[in-house]
Amino acid sequence: MGGGKVTDWQGKNVTVAGLGVSGIPAAKVLHGLGAKVTVVNDGDDARARAQAAELEALGIAVRLGDGATLPEGTELVVTAPGWKPDKPLFAAAREAGLEIWGDVELAWRLRGPDAAPWLAVTGTNGKTTTVQMLASILKAAGLRTAAVGNIGVSLLDAVLGEEQYDVLAVELSSYQLHWAPSLRAHSAAVLNLAPDHLDWHGSMEAYAADKGRIYEGNRVACVYNVADKATEDLVREADVEEGCRAIGFTLGAPALSQLGVVDGILVDRAFVENRQKNAQELAEVSDVNPPAPHNIANALAAAALARAFGVPPAAVRDGLRAFTPDAHRIAHVADVDGVAYVDDSKATNTHAAQASLAAYESIVWIAGGLAKGAVFEELVAKSAGRLRAAVLIGADRGLIREALARHAPEVPVVDLDRTDTGAMLAAVQEARRLAVAGDTVLLAPACASMDMFANYNQRGDAFAEAVRELGAGA
Repeated sequence: MGGGKVTDWQGKNVTVAGLGVSGIPAAKVLHGLGAKVTVVNDGDDARARAQAAELEALGIAVRLGDGATLPEGTELVVTAPGWKPDKPLFAAAREAGLEIWGDVELAWRLRGPDAAPWLAVTGTNGKTTTVQMLASILKAAGLRTAAVGNIGVSLLDAVLGEEQYDVLAVELSSYQLHWAPSLRAHSAAVLNLAPDHLDWHGSMEAYAADKGRIYEGNRVACVYNVADKATEDLVREADVEEGCRAIGFTLGAPALSQLGVVDGILVDRAFVENRQKNAQELAEVSDVNPPAPHNIANALAAAALARAFGVPPAAVRDGLRAFTPDAHRIAHVADVDGVAYVDDSKATNTHAAQASLAAYESIVWIAGGLAKGAVFEELVAKSAGRLRAAVLIGADRGLIREALARHAPEVPVVDLDRTDTGAMLAAVQEARRLAVAGDTVLLAPACASMDMFANYNQRGDAFAEAVRELGAGA
């Protein structure tokens, strides 16, 4: 089945798997191109029925409560990225010799002949921040761009909308990459790899392989993390275009074909004349907000992709200075009695929490929630020397308590046996009691939030509100 000419789609029987943020736009786009669209969905609740009614009013068929059966006559399946590969619907599609595309694949196929190239980013942690930094740098260079993909802005909208772009900064999840076999980026980065979503992918190897798809067919640069060998291994395994280069980023001094840090300055030894002898200054560490180690790594990855696209050094500096991180990502809430209170509620897994803990010297750590199968031994062992105390909340706090007992037995631990939303105020009050001037009280839960809160945003808001109450009473 070919690409995006309307004639390709006229009368084609396409099954869209899943209502929701990607399924509904995909169904509408395909219907608009003349395809005969049937949407199948596992759920059959009030929200699904309302969504179905909206699509049926357009002439799109919807089957609720039956996401397992492949509609007769289907010629192509387009799936929401979150649908697991072992679904019976996909087994039936493969048996019938049909292609299965995600929304990213559909957007890629629908691009016009003069479409903007994609600079793509994936990784277990840091994707959104890196893509936003990249878009800020590209804008500073005077380029028409947008941060799109897994970040919440639909790639279909970006590809098919009225606005013309010079280049797109694209965040891609492992789910999206799994269902995007023909994607070929201008340049791409894998920021890091740590166990995550293994229930979906089936194994760490399968998860890594899906992340590695981002490098397939790259034209200019495959950007990898020098400190995370698994990312470099994925570059080695990728089938890229002739002349495409492997570009590393490191928090140390950069070797040849790397970006790194020298004396507080972000420098480029990859995209410069005579890189054997020369390095190009791009920005100062103080231009990165916040200048935590993992965020400097994000900035270097964004800079590498921008430089691969030909962006001048001054735009890297200006773009990083203009960038403001999203809420709940190492956000400084307040100082109370000489103690800093920092909200990193977005640290929903151990890898993100470890990066967050590495940014501060003396920490009262607020942690806990839903572990999602994670283990905390390595996180605690690596961070033990920075912990003044820990305050634990949430359903799986016992797992963190046990890791602390084994690897940091001298660290005082307050186990708040609570999973109600009011527990956050109690946790902050306990943290205040334990902290001394110069400490950082850090919410970096290393767990998901859904045992106590609607999402990590609400958890971070509860923390900030509790800190404000402290300040009011100080």
